[in-house]
Amino acid sequence: MGLKKIGAKIFAKAVYPKVLADNMDAIACQEKVRCQLISDAKSTQFGKDHRFDTISNATEFQANVPVRDYEDLKGYVERVQRGESDILWPGKPLYFAKTSGTTSGAKYIPITKESMPSHIKAARNALLAYIYHGGDASFVEGKMIFLQGSPIVDQKNGIGIGRLSGIVAHFVPGYLQKNRMPSWDVNCIDAWEEKVDAIAKETSGTDMRLISGIPPWVKMYFEKLLEQNDAQYIKDIFKKFSLFVYGGVNFEPYRNTIESLIGKTVDSIELFPASEGFFAFQDRINLPGMLLNVNAGMYFEFIPQSDWHSDNPKRLSIGDVEIGENYALVVSSNAGLWAYNIGDVVQFISLKPYRLIVSGRIKHYTSAFGEHVIAAEVEKSMTYALSKCNAKIVDFTVAPLIDEEKGKSRHQWFVEFHQEPQDMVEFTNLLQSEMIKQNIYYADLINGKVLASLEVVPVAKGAFNAVMKNEGKLGGQNKGPRLANNRNFSDKLVEQTRK
Repeated sequence: MGLKKIGAKIFAKAVYPKVLADNMDAIACQEKVRCQLISDAKSTQFGKDHRFDTISNATEFQANVPVRDYEDLKGYVERVQRGESDILWPGKPLYFAKTSGTTSGAKYIPITKESMPSHIKAARNALLAYIYHGGDASFVEGKMIFLQGSPIVDQKNGIGIGRLSGIVAHFVPGYLQKNRMPSWDVNCIDAWEEKVDAIAKETSGTDMRLISGIPPWVKMYFEKLLEQNDAQYIKDIFKKFSLFVYGGVNFEPYRNTIESLIGKTVDSIELFPASEGFFAFQDRINLPGMLLNVNAGMYFEFIPQSDWHSDNPKRLSIGDVEIGENYALVVSSNAGLWAYNIGDVVQFISLKPYRLIVSGRIKHYTSAFGEHVIAAEVEKSMTYALSKCNAKIVDFTVAPLIDEEKGKSRHQWFVEFHQEPQDMVEFTNLLQSEMIKQNIYYADLINGKVLASLEVVPVAKGAFNAVMKNEGKLGGQNKGPRLANNRNFSDKLVEQTRK
C-alpha cells in the first residue's frame, strides 16, 4: 500500500467522524453559526441597516432580515463592486463568482476569505467519507481530473472576477497538485469544444483514476477520448478509473449512458456545490442523499414550496424540517449573503443525520395547467422508462404545449437520445404511467381529460449542445433547464433539429 493511500485512510478516520457528529448535532451547530454570522457582520452596512445589534434569536433574525433574491441584493453588491468596504461582510470579498442570471444578466456572488475554505473542505470531506466507509482509496495514487471553467480571473477594484470552478482551481491543496489534471494552460482554454479536445489529448495514456464534472459535459469528454483513441470503452483507456464525482444535475437519467461509455460500473459521489456555497455532499455511496454541511459558515432556512408564493411564507430552521417535504433553500453565510434564495428546492430523506436531495428549482417547473411538476418527478419517470426500454439519453427537457381546445394540450418531452428505445410507443406510455404515479395533480388533469397524454419529441444529435453554445453557456457549470413554463428553450431545440 502506497504512502498516499495510507495517509488518506488515516486522514479520513480523523475528519469524517467529526463531520458526521456536527450533522447529528445540527440544531446546535446552526444556532452557533447564525449567532457568529450576526456578530461578525453587525458593523457592516447591511448589519446596521438590518439592526443586527438587536438580533438574539431566529425569530428576530426573520423579522429584521427578509428573504431576498439577487435583484433585491443587487444594490449592496454594486457598492462592493465599486470598491466600498464593510458592505455585506467585513472588508472586501476575495472574488466575485460570475454566474448566469435569468432576469438581470450576469450575477456576481461574493466569495470571502472566510467562505472560500468551505468550498475546498466540503469537496475534500466527500472523498474522505468515501474512503472512511471502505471505498477504494487507491485513486489518491493516480491522476484526477476536474472538468471546470477557466481559472483566468479578471480584477476590478481589487476583487477577482471569474467562474466558481475556475476560482476553486487556485485553491487545490498542495498534496493534490501533482495528481490533478488538466494542466494550467489547457484549463485556461475558454472555448469549451476546443478545451475538451485538448483535455482528451492531454489525458490519454495517463493513469486516470478519478473523474469529476457535470454528467452531460463528462459525456462529451468521454466521447472525445473514445474518438481520439479509437477505443470502445473508457475502461480500455483508463484501466484503473474507479470513482466518478458529479454535481449540477441528477445523475440517474444519465447513468446508463455514462456507464455504457465507461464499459463498467464505477463508484460515484454526488456533490451539491454552488457559487453561494458548498451545501452538501454524498457521504455514503450505498445510501441516497447528501449530508448537509451544517458547520461551515452557512445558516440555512427552509421555505415549504407550497408556501413560497404567499405574502408571508414560513421560514423554518433545521429543527423544523420534515422528511418528504419540498423546501426552497435559503442561506445566510460568511460570504455576505443574507436570507438569500439560491433557487434550489430540496427534500430531506433523513433527519438523523440530515441528508437531502435536490428535487428541483423554484423557477424551473412546469405548471401551465396547475400541475406543479418538479424536476425530481420527471427525472424519476425518465429513469424508469429508460431502464425498462434499454434506452439511453444525452439530455432532455419538458415544456407545455398549450392548445385552446380542451384535451389537446399536453406536456412535450424533448429528448436527445444516445440510444433510442426500440418501441417509442411503449417508452412514451411508461413515461406517462410513471408521471401519473409521481404527481397527483398531473394525474387528475389526465384523468379529467384536461390534458392529453404526453408526447416524446426526439431532437437531433448535438441539439442541446448547439443551443447552449449559441447562448454562450456550453460547458463548465452551465446546464439547460429541465422544466419550463414556456417554450423558449424547447423551440430552439426544434430549430436545431430542422437544420
